[in-house]
Amino acid sequence: GMISHSTCVVPSVLTEKELLQPLRSKEADKPHRRKREKKYSCDECGKSFSLSRNLKTHQLIHRGVKEYSCDSCGQSFHRLESLKRHQLIHSGVKAYSCELCGKSFTQSAYLKTHQLIHSGVKAYSCELCGKSFTHTGSLKRHQLIHSGVKAYSCEFCGKSFTHAGSLKRHRLIHSGVKAYSCELCGKSFTRAGSLKSHQLTHSGVKAYSCELCRKSFTHAESLKTHQLIHSGVKAYSCELCGKSFTQSAYLKQHQLIHSGVKACELCGKSFNRAGSLKTHQLIHSGVKAYSCELCGKSFTRAGSLKSHQLVHSGVKPYSCDECGKSFTQVGNLKKHQLIHSGVKLLLVSWSG
Repeated sequence: GMISHSTCVVPSVLTEKELLQPLRSKEADKPHRRKREKKYSCDECGKSFSLSRNLKTHQLIHRGVKEYSCDSCGQSFHRLESLKRHQLIHSGVKAYSCELCGKSFTQSAYLKTHQLIHSGVKAYSCELCGKSFTHTGSLKRHQLIHSGVKAYSCEFCGKSFTHAGSLKRHRLIHSGVKAYSCELCGKSFTRAGSLKSHQLTHSGVKAYSCELCRKSFTHAESLKTHQLIHSGVKAYSCELCGKSFTQSAYLKQHQLIHSGVKACELCGKSFNRAGSLKTHQLIHSGVKAYSCELCGKSFTRAGSLKSHQLVHSGVKPYSCDECGKSFTQVGNLKKHQLIHSGVKLLLVSWSG
């Protein structure tokens, strides 16, 4: 039958002993269970049982017989008890709740496994990189990264992934659906996690600092990428010319040179025409050949000088629909409009 909230008593907090020991049912801890001899052994795998009926149930696994099927999803099981536990998923009943964070589960075993997170105990370590995990399943999933096996491929672009979950998240890119939007700037994302990560940009908080140069970053991943510069490790090499880079993104930018696309070697920006690339490279050269006759300010491009000269003309063709304030340049108008959107600019100033 269905499990009722009122009839299920959940242990509050696990003891240290319970957390460190393998999970066992209370029935297995009873004295008469511990003392009973396991005289029934499986010829296939050697596993032993105290009761012959348990051996028979176990042997169904080797025969491949799964005679208990779920009417809701069709999944099959060797034992009736396993089917009953599975059906709780479809019932929506989650009677086992964690007192520390409130997360609920359909089975007590799932709750116990979850509680390991709060214990801080990470007993399963990867022999290759030393990373530790709370659960053995998490360690196994992690180890696939080192194996190099990427069994899940995207049928749209061919990109492969180590885990099925990663492929599912990736497919959202092809769907075009970006259901998560930033209330501050309107930028949309395919995943909630990406939106949360983006929102840190608006907060101005840069909690991750480099110990070597004190440069700070919004995200831990950005700090890790930055630290490669100090390590001197250049793991990404161009197969065509042998040039090496600290990041895969830099290698991709470099490879545009060989593809025929005109790319700036200093910043990676790409151009369709050689002339456009040359004009762009003036920014890096520091040469400012275009000077304003009225105030002497210099610019790298003629177009920038023309935009600047509007300041002296008094012409302000760009007006704010909200308050009517006018600006000489469209960029300044866009910055101004952020005030009405509710975005708080940090140390931003401009003249209209």
